[in-house]
Amino acid sequence: MMYFCRFFFIEGPVEIGMSLDVASIDAISEINMDYTATIFLRQRWRDSRLVFPGNESVSVDGRLVSLLWIPDTFIPDSKRSFLHDVTVENRLIRIFSNGTVLYALRITATIACNMDLTKYPMDRQVCTLQLESWGYNLQDVVFYWTRGNDSVKGLDTLRLAQYSVESYYTSVSEAVYETGNYPKLVLHFALRRNVLFFILETYVPSTLLVVLSWVSFWISQSSVPARTCIGVTTVLTMTTLMMGARTSLPNANCFIKAIDVYLGICFTFIFGALLEYACAHFCTTQHQTIEELHRDLLRDFKESNGNGSIPIAGSIQPNRPMEVVPSAEGEEEEDGHPKAKSLDVAVHGTALKVRRSRGGCMDGRCVSSARHASRRVAHAFSVENPHNIDRHSRVVFPAAFLFVNVLYWLYYLFL
Repeated sequence: MMYFCRFFFIEGPVEIGMSLDVASIDAISEINMDYTATIFLRQRWRDSRLVFPGNESVSVDGRLVSLLWIPDTFIPDSKRSFLHDVTVENRLIRIFSNGTVLYALRITATIACNMDLTKYPMDRQVCTLQLESWGYNLQDVVFYWTRGNDSVKGLDTLRLAQYSVESYYTSVSEAVYETGNYPKLVLHFALRRNVLFFILETYVPSTLLVVLSWVSFWISQSSVPARTCIGVTTVLTMTTLMMGARTSLPNANCFIKAIDVYLGICFTFIFGALLEYACAHFCTTQHQTIEELHRDLLRDFKESNGNGSIPIAGSIQPNRPMEVVPSAEGEEEEDGHPKAKSLDVAVHGTALKVRRSRGGCMDGRCVSSARHASRRVAHAFSVENPHNIDRHSRVVFPAAFLFVNVLYWLYYLFL
């Protein structure tokens, strides 16, 4: 009789008890979405043909396994696996007097694990280790865990680089295929990523870069090279940091990870600080230009002594002067203040009256003085005081960044 043939089908399905020790989990890859583990798998069943007298057990050389009937157990989610063979094949066969067979072997397998990386690096992954029968269906063999959750050892003391084993449990199921229903055992274990490494590696540097970009708010707007250098340097450094954070992750559009969101927030604030200086510098330049034009206008008016020609450099025909002619002297008092003289200004023959007073309207234009009129033009095209942009930014940028951080950490840690 050949023991590797299963002649005892008539006795009903063979009950095969499983237990395993997890020796190590060598690597967990987010790119390939798998993990590599070394396990000691033990299977027990009873073969009535192997009963012998006595109470002792017999250990058989693993090379004689081909002469016995053994279950055709396999790992369905395995990508690569091998049986250790140093110095011999790591198999153990032990036969007890009542016909119970213990079959143990040492396997290293790379097993697929579907991961949800939307909360990376504050994520929690649940991976499985499945054991199924390849050819024998539920009418032939039945799988069960020998001691329930206690059938799995080693996960409690396992130490991983980026993860910690949060919990695990076992379950009994069945695999349904076109060829029939097959027994299946599943080990579920949850892995919690250690976020401290990423805080020191990514979150702290990116936060410091944002704070560094705020230094430009305290630098004079006239220091163009200094402020430009800080803005461009922080933008380029943040870009490099973002590219480095993506090298160890799958480039899938379906995953918008938590770390991508934070780096995007930091990049937005850094780029915003650079745009803030561009806006402030532009407003300062416009303000200085209008003030220079205002001073030139007043100087030319004083030189003409209120009666003469004021050349306008920006006129359509620069050789044609603008005539400024004082109007009548009869002025009334308004609100207890005497009104100043009004001027008749002629540009290329077109008359325009400008009344120099605290208020009032003349020819549809309400102006109080030449200085007041120029300030209104400045207010229309520029900020009243461009330095206020930096002063407000010193408060707005840190407050907004702090508020966004509170929302970010509350969402990804507690929701």
